[in-house]
Amino acid sequence: MHLKTTRLTYILIVLGVFFLGQITWSQEQKEEQKDDQPPKKESLFEDDANYQSNPIGDFNEAYYIVDRLNEQIGLSPSEYNLQTPQATLEHFIVSCRNKEFDKAIYALNFNLFPKSLTKEDAAILAEKLYFVINQRVNIDWDNLSDRPDGQIDISTTTNSAVAGAPRRSLVFGEVDYKGRDIVLRLQRVRYKNYGAFWLISANTTDNIENMYAQYGPRELDLMMPNWARVQFLNVPVWKVVGTILLIVIAYFLARFIYFLVCKICKNSKRYWIKSISDKLAKPVAITISVLFFYITLNKLISFSGALATVIYTSLLIVVVGSITWFIMQFIDYLMLYVADRKVGDVSEEENEESRKLLTYISVARRLITFLVIIIGGYIILSQFRSLEKLGISLLASAGVATVIIGVAAQSTLGNIIAGLQIAFTKPVRVGDTVIIEDDWGYVEDIKFTFMVVRTWDLRRLVVPLKYVISNTFENWSMTSSHQIRPIFLQADYRTDVSKVRSKFKELLEDHEDWDQDHPPVVQVTDMSDKTITIRALCSAKDASSTWDLHCSLREDLVRYICDLEDGVYLAKSRVENVGNRGEVTGEESID
Repeated sequence: MHLKTTRLTYILIVLGVFFLGQITWSQEQKEEQKDDQPPKKESLFEDDANYQSNPIGDFNEAYYIVDRLNEQIGLSPSEYNLQTPQATLEHFIVSCRNKEFDKAIYALNFNLFPKSLTKEDAAILAEKLYFVINQRVNIDWDNLSDRPDGQIDISTTTNSAVAGAPRRSLVFGEVDYKGRDIVLRLQRVRYKNYGAFWLISANTTDNIENMYAQYGPRELDLMMPNWARVQFLNVPVWKVVGTILLIVIAYFLARFIYFLVCKICKNSKRYWIKSISDKLAKPVAITISVLFFYITLNKLISFSGALATVIYTSLLIVVVGSITWFIMQFIDYLMLYVADRKVGDVSEEENEESRKLLTYISVARRLITFLVIIIGGYIILSQFRSLEKLGISLLASAGVATVIIGVAAQSTLGNIIAGLQIAFTKPVRVGDTVIIEDDWGYVEDIKFTFMVVRTWDLRRLVVPLKYVISNTFENWSMTSSHQIRPIFLQADYRTDVSKVRSKFKELLEDHEDWDQDHPPVVQVTDMSDKTITIRALCSAKDASSTWDLHCSLREDLVRYICDLEDGVYLAKSRVENVGNRGEVTGEESID
């Protein structure tokens, strides 16, 4: 009995030690996890907090004179170097990186915060600002001054000093907040007789809560346990796994949407809905899946450092690109649908209204697509502040902009402008019959910068639109598709033209291609030393029909002249035989 009691005691002691260890370990884990987790997004201050007055005093071009400075946390210890902009920002970044936020607070100006601010609150604000900077700001350390006066050293060939006014304010970053830029600044301040030093400005510090509310940690950042924060290539493993998982989900979401759209559209009885599955199913699926990935990643997972800039900017580019592609495909489908269902047969040249409408649709389709690309490109480029500023500076210089447009884009822009001229002035339309450089064909399409002409032998001529505007060409369908073509015949001087005229009238009236708009005309238009030239005019509704009519009538007239009095009226060459005394001894006719 005693042995059993001793064993039970030992067991209870072991269990007690185990549970006590578990409780202690759990508390330590919670503390560690609490230390590793970023602060909450809630503001540290109430709306009715007591704020102090503006502390800026007298003006001085070299620094801001303040009548109070960081009364809530006290002045910076003397061992911290805040003498230059670079030193101040370096002190803040290094201290935050080492999680020494109680040291980093002395690089901030808290003059716009209420008196109730504690050092603990200030440390949380420093951690929030570091989180935003690490995620959204690329600091250009090379252009950040390391001189007390804030100037940048400029090297010259003579190694002479470069004079300049001292600076008391420097920008080290910008953050977009609800459509406006929050500028991150360093300011040089002087308080009493302590000398001038640099701090992160009071306005920048005052905007920490707003920036952190927008760019602070996502939902999963605050929920993940400590073991999941193990890093791989300086990125927590759970973020890598979560991103891959979201990519897989987005991929299967795209496949599902594509299948769903195709299934629904193909079972519809409406033509335009069926055609959506061929034209818009893929753009819709990709756009929705990309938007899903962008929104969920931005909502659940946050990255930091240069990786964050690359990821979020790249994602935004992909989102804008996919939306632009979808809009382009939709416009393309809409224009083609109108062209197929609402425009008549443009192969018939007399259908002038249809050809005019198709030309407008073709040019509008390209123009709207071009504008969508320009807008999408502008949105993408606006995400790169350096490119945005570069573009503004280039456009501000009229000479540089003129050179760029005149040299690099002269041909392209010239053809685009020529396309607009063609749309408004209508020298040529889709379906017109044209002759360009001795090639006869039909205008098949008018694109951004060129026109496609289908020749009678099914070749394709690609003609720049500038050529159409700048050069002379024949358009047989510009005002009307009706056309008159001449038939030229060579005959003997003795030919009875009246018989040919009567026969031509008979042949023309019996031919189905004759449009009866132009009466039969037969005239002698020229002559040579051997023959006369007979011209007969025929007309038809369009160029193709006129050509067929012209060839058929020419064949019939040649046959008629050959059969008329056994070919006596065919062109002849005459030779006279002259005797030795110069007398004509005979005449020979050679057919």
